[in-house]
Amino acid sequence: MARTSVIVRATRTPKYKSRVVRRCVQCGRKHGYMRDFDLCRICFREHAHEGLIPGVKKSSW
Repeated sequence: MARTSVIVRATRTPKYKSRVVRRCVQCGRKHGYMRDFDLCRICFREHAHEGLIPGVKKSSW
């Protein structure tokens, strides 16, 4: 879990557009971030297993 100060800093509008840091809205993680869902890969997996993301299900073949 990211520190609160780091999460707050990421929510501010940056001076330059290239300085945007996208973070997971649940835990604040910046690596493994999926823009379509605003979640990191770990939180995405947890929400998908619980059925909280509509249209997403575990694949099997």
